[in-house]
Amino acid sequence: MRLSQYLQGDKSIWGVVVLLSMFSFLPVYSASSNLVYVVGTGSVFGHLLKHVAIVCVGWVIMYAVHLLPFRYFSGLAKIGMPIVVILLVITAMQGKTIDGANASRWLNIPIIGMSFQTSALATVVLLAYVADYFASKKESEIRFVQSILPLWLPVLIVVGLILPANLSTALLLLLMVVVVAFLGGYPFKYLISLLGLAILFLVLFVLLAKAYPDAFPNRVDTWISRVESFTGEGTATTNYQIERAKAAVAVGGVMGIGAGKSMMKNVLPQSSSDFIYAIIAEEYGMIGALFLLFLFLLFMFRILINANKSQSFFGQLLVLAMGLPIVTQAFINMGVAVALLPVTGQPLPLISSGGTSLWMTFLAVGIILSVSANRAVTTSEQMSNPLAAFNDET
Repeated sequence: MRLSQYLQGDKSIWGVVVLLSMFSFLPVYSASSNLVYVVGTGSVFGHLLKHVAIVCVGWVIMYAVHLLPFRYFSGLAKIGMPIVVILLVITAMQGKTIDGANASRWLNIPIIGMSFQTSALATVVLLAYVADYFASKKESEIRFVQSILPLWLPVLIVVGLILPANLSTALLLLLMVVVVAFLGGYPFKYLISLLGLAILFLVLFVLLAKAYPDAFPNRVDTWISRVESFTGEGTATTNYQIERAKAAVAVGGVMGIGAGKSMMKNVLPQSSSDFIYAIIAEEYGMIGALFLLFLFLLFMFRILINANKSQSFFGQLLVLAMGLPIVTQAFINMGVAVALLPVTGQPLPLISSGGTSLWMTFLAVGIILSVSANRAVTTSEQMSNPLAAFNDET
């Protein structure tokens, strides 16, 4: 019996995701030497085993989720919204820093001795909730006033709770909500007004944080220094990451210097997470970097194909809501590594080391596969029984 018989849904997405996650073992193993010899934590082989274990758990999550009918995620999103809000509030109150990061993004769970990044879970739940909202309003006219409480209030709460500790994640989440809202048929004039309000809110937050720096230690200064580094106006300290990343890409050339032979991994901070694409470009060259880009483009293409073929409007929005953030985050990470974008702190999906972010990516992919699997089942049922569609409608 073939393995593919157990894997439902889009086989191309299965192949891309498994290939990317298995490839991650090599650069993570190589770049982990930074954590061992520079930071002084653990062993290289220990970091590899941890990453392999996390990926294996992620595969289990993806497989289990893809077996669920995608209509279940409508109710799960509604149930999950108050839960993630509570988790975000707790994280804001007692969050901890990991590996010297200047942000309270992780919630410590002392019972199991692990830390959980609540913003990653909140992203998946909120986008599923937004997709469900617009699916439920497909046959009715959406009015701004009527959408404030059920739609924009939860968005404001979640994004507002993430913003102080993680600007890039909050902005990316807000952008994805706007994209899903646009695809869901929300009036464009309202979206423009909401974006204007969001920019005004961000400016007020920055001014408030500058006026009361003790309330948000180091965050606004970090954002400003990253923008200055990108524009070339930063100091030698703030330009450090970008210059090392550019050097790694330049050293790699076309063919790369070989797996595990990176020289910049020991001087480039976050080389196994935020800047892992630079290490890949150094070790595997432009060919390896472009191949990775091709795989994410293929993933995006299959996302669009599955969204177009889904016979449910909720399924269409759900596929886009889960898939587009993964691709966008990947492009942002790659753009930072090659100095096209300012440093954001976004990991490379399915490649960078991590726990919660990887698991939530696998969770999102599992939801996408669930939609594609249910579409395939529905199509095959209709082919074998031409009256199935008529019976469903009546």
